[in-house]
Amino acid sequence: MRYLILQEKVGLKFVALPETHMYQLVALFKRLHKEIDKLTITDRPELPTVLAECADLELLGSELAIVDGLDYVSSLEERFAALPESQYPLISLLTEIRALQAQLEFLRDEE
Repeated sequence: MRYLILQEKVGLKFVALPETHMYQLVALFKRLHKEIDKLTITDRPELPTVLAECADLELLGSELAIVDGLDYVSSLEERFAALPESQYPLISLLTEIRALQAQLEFLRDEE
């Protein structure tokens, strides 16, 4: 497993993902940040800032938790799917999110 440390508006989020798929999630975030301003809606979803990726993570605070990668990607998909937008950028972004989501679901089913 690899861990992605994200800075969200209200704090840090720690996302666990298989090493084989971490690059895809990091690349997805880079693409989301690049394309989010191209959406025509004014109420765009907040995107976290990727702070770091690491191989080991030990959380010492009891209020902190590690989020499963599939759960995180699924919540990301839900947020973007709910947007009232039908233009190319959103459709393209949703396709990328759903492709990663499908790969993670397949991995979970294989385990």
